[in-house]
Amino acid sequence: MPISKIKQASIDASALTGSNITDGSITAADLATDAVTTAKIASGAVSDAKIAADAVTTAKIADGAITLAKTTGIGGGGKNVIINGEMMISQRQTTSSNVGNQYVLDRFAVYKQNTSSTYTCSQNTVTDLPGFNHSLKMDCTTADTSLASNEQVYIVTKLEGRECQRFAKGHGSDALPITLSFYVKTNKLGVYTVRIFDRDNSRNVSGSYTVANANWNRYTVTFPADALGKLDNDINSSLELFFHLVNGSDTTTGSLVTTWAGSADAGSATGQVNFADNLSNDWEITGIQLETGSSATPFEHRSYAEHLTACRRYYETSNPPQNYGGRIAYLSYTTYTTTSGYCTYFYDVEKRTSPTITHGANVWRIYQNGSLIANANGAGGTDGISARNFALTLTGPTYTAHSGGMADYRGDNGIKFDAEL
Repeated sequence: MPISKIKQASIDASALTGSNITDGSITAADLATDAVTTAKIASGAVSDAKIAADAVTTAKIADGAITLAKTTGIGGGGKNVIINGEMMISQRQTTSSNVGNQYVLDRFAVYKQNTSSTYTCSQNTVTDLPGFNHSLKMDCTTADTSLASNEQVYIVTKLEGRECQRFAKGHGSDALPITLSFYVKTNKLGVYTVRIFDRDNSRNVSGSYTVANANWNRYTVTFPADALGKLDNDINSSLELFFHLVNGSDTTTGSLVTTWAGSADAGSATGQVNFADNLSNDWEITGIQLETGSSATPFEHRSYAEHLTACRRYYETSNPPQNYGGRIAYLSYTTYTTTSGYCTYFYDVEKRTSPTITHGANVWRIYQNGSLIANANGAGGTDGISARNFALTLTGPTYTAHSGGMADYRGDNGIKFDAEL
């Protein structure tokens, strides 16, 4: 008899199995509306291969069906909160021997505490990692095989509070996990530790990665969501990311703290190898990404211009080392008396906050009516400093009052504007 004459009650339970139904024998037209509900679909029964291309359209997705939690791990523009993670920008210098507590590459600082070990930190050229051209490299130049209890060496980058709101840290059950991924190449094998410090609430969490060979490898560390400790939505440092290299017993005792807790030295770097134990040790890092979610997504590459602009929010110089002598800073000035010229310098990029400004003296060349009249002392008068510009008073030459002219700065070290966290 036709299948339409057989009532559902006439069919014994389990009489129809998947093996009794040939492919294509039941079409969409044979199914009543709403006959197949979510409860009737086994977990994992619908795979990507069973969904036709373009089968799921915007019209078929209910409002609110896709939440932030359901997009975890999906790539997208601006997912990476790390600036200069590709190590493209190094405005201050490209190498520093016997490096101290300082920035070498932009946004990444070297920190050393109570150590006799020394290092050269440099922006290294990468030729053996497809997609990347630079790394931050630490080269051990003086070994230390007997570590003091409070000894530490690490690389750190700091993040503004308003850039970290996406993690929903401190927002109870809405808080999201944070995943860190990066590429490391080192000949010192073993366990390395990383740490996130919440400066707003004095909380921290650590993780580790194991280096098993001397090749470039991508490592991933996922930090759990933190329901406690909301981050300030401001321009100050909220989260700080540490890549440990050397740690004494103060930070390596006890178990590694892999869940958020009140900040303490103990357990923040447990298991960390001693990178300082041999002069031959080198460590390089690039492709650093910090994003929401419990899995790492492909690295988000940005253009050189994007990296440079982002870095200049924190630091800028009129004379970067890549310029081989630097650009000259040109300024127009106005005189009200015969003793001083007044001018305004506008930064290339608005700064995070009013920067600290340093520059040399007696290296300003002053022109008036098209002629060089003197080298001026511009060391004083940097009043009126703001996040966008600063006012400079040039003294030294005898000016024509109520006039104007041009000044240029040619100092080897350039004018430096520092608004780092």
